[in-house]
Amino acid sequence: VQLQASGGGLVQAGGSLRLSCTHSGRTVNTRSMGWFRQAPGKEREFVASFRWSDGHTDTGSSVKGRFTISGDNAKNTVYLEMNSLKVEDTAVYSCAVLRYGRSSFDRWGQGTLVTVSS
Repeated sequence: VQLQASGGGLVQAGGSLRLSCTHSGRTVNTRSMGWFRQAPGKEREFVASFRWSDGHTDTGSSVKGRFTISGDNAKNTVYLEMNSLKVEDTAVYSCAVLRYGRSSFDRWGQGTLVTVSS
């Protein structure tokens, strides 16, 4: 499993960013892909997930209504559209894979830094 995340950067509060995560390698075992984030001094937090079989999505309460996850099956890529960004959204965002038969995300890509300025 190889995960390549991109799209992070610096944005002003109220702005938008779109993150992408492409899954290469053995993808047939992938049930879902998700985004997590970790801010300095804080625990990792679930952001959103996308299930390939039916497009079902889950979104964390702190970003619900502002962030949207979507997937492109042909490209093995999930996107995280982030709108109305807040300073507290600043974090390293990482994508991960939930494989069939597993109960938690256990394959991780490198993170991409999102910085929201006031």
